[in-house]
Amino acid sequence: MSAQPEITQRDLRNRSKEIMDAVQQGQAFTVTRDGHQIGELIPLRRRRRFVSRTEFAAMSHNAPDISIEAFRADQDAAAEHDADDPYAR
Repeated sequence: MSAQPEITQRDLRNRSKEIMDAVQQGQAFTVTRDGHQIGELIPLRRRRRFVSRTEFAAMSHNAPDISIEAFRADQDAAAEHDADDPYAR
């Protein structure tokens, strides 16, 4: 049995506002038709736009060290590929 509540297709149709409000608040549902599970109604994860400095430092604590020399060499190699001027005659 699923951990989230089951709702019938008819309940979804008749109580759509109530159910969608619950989904917006983070609740997930398993939708059934004729007693069979046919799908899940789950909230979308929202992308955050801001991460605090403290949280960023904690997330990147185990990240590998970056060699500044290797980074600069990569940048120089990429910059050496001059693009032709499309307006040059």
